[in-house]
Amino acid sequence: MGYRWAVLAAGTVAQASFSAITIGISVLAPVLRDEYGLSLAEIGLLLAASWVGATVTLLPWGLAADRYGERVVLAIGLAGCAACFVGAAYAPDFETLIALLAVSGAAGASVTSASGRAVMHWFGPEERGLALGIRQTAIPIGGLVAALVIPSLADAGGSEYAFLFLAAFCAAGVVAGLLVVRGREIPDGIEPDTVARTLRDGRLWRLCLGSGIYLYAQVAIIGFGVLFLVDEHRLSEHSAALVIASSQVLAVGFRIAAGRWSDVVHARVGPLRVVGLAVSASLVATSVLANGPVGLLVPALALAGGLSMGWNGLSFVAAAEMAGPGKSGAAIGFQQSILSGIGVAAPVLFAATVSTASWTVAFALAALFPLVGWWALRPLRDG
Repeated sequence: MGYRWAVLAAGTVAQASFSAITIGISVLAPVLRDEYGLSLAEIGLLLAASWVGATVTLLPWGLAADRYGERVVLAIGLAGCAACFVGAAYAPDFETLIALLAVSGAAGASVTSASGRAVMHWFGPEERGLALGIRQTAIPIGGLVAALVIPSLADAGGSEYAFLFLAAFCAAGVVAGLLVVRGREIPDGIEPDTVARTLRDGRLWRLCLGSGIYLYAQVAIIGFGVLFLVDEHRLSEHSAALVIASSQVLAVGFRIAAGRWSDVVHARVGPLRVVGLAVSASLVATSVLANGPVGLLVPALALAGGLSMGWNGLSFVAAAEMAGPGKSGAAIGFQQSILSGIGVAAPVLFAATVSTASWTVAFALAALFPLVGWWALRPLRDG
């Protein structure tokens, strides 16, 4: 009985080590801008780079996890990711840095399907929402670690120290995965035709696209929050990072609560749609306060950041349950591929909106995306 919780803990650590990258790059953005002389548009490309790599490999990694098992897939990919960050620490130019970040995303994406699949198989439907909700707290936990640690490392040694820290964190994830993570044998195994049917499922496409649109709001707040607070409200990089760190703490609570709520009501889509409305409302509040007093803006921004990360666990478990145990790796890989595709476009589009309009307009437009997702999920029914 206790081993499944060890799998959950190790999977969460492994995922957190990879998830620290996204928030880490966001927190490091002002430093990278100074070191490489970047424009806001180039910062957007920098934030999109790891999403580009992950988009290409998430589904293949999911299929590999179904075929070869979670442990080997997790360890190989995350080790490659660590190696890329060692290279990023010494990248001579912006183009090399972009390439290394893209490859790091492609390699590290293995942990998403592998650890998610392992947790999926060790917990039954009656507690799976809670278990995967806890596992999905890895993303804000990784972000919290990055937001707290990276500013001090950047002060001491610039982006070099920060990237080496991210590499070491990924290496720790490799160790946790090798020591603990393994899946359970699934009697029906994988059959190519059943996997193909899974990926042709219109309900799965609607779920992944509808919920994936929520990601735009997360990118707007978490990806650009530090730059916004530093440039528009003259907060220090440390203070701005602490605001993002507080949103990660809130996100941990929201993900666990949403997962448990979905178990209690025996539904995933209904709670997912409610969260979408809450995310939209929080972005509207952030937009209204974008030029307002910092004392009001900061808590609104932190709340919006937490809510914008509170939905992913529900989408994750819903996709896995739609596919069934033998194809859950493929379904998770597919769901995360859709998210990564949106993650590629979102920072570029948001940066362009800020450049051509304003931060207020950009946050207001970001509030529309969760509403579109809420509407798109309407035809789906739980159960």
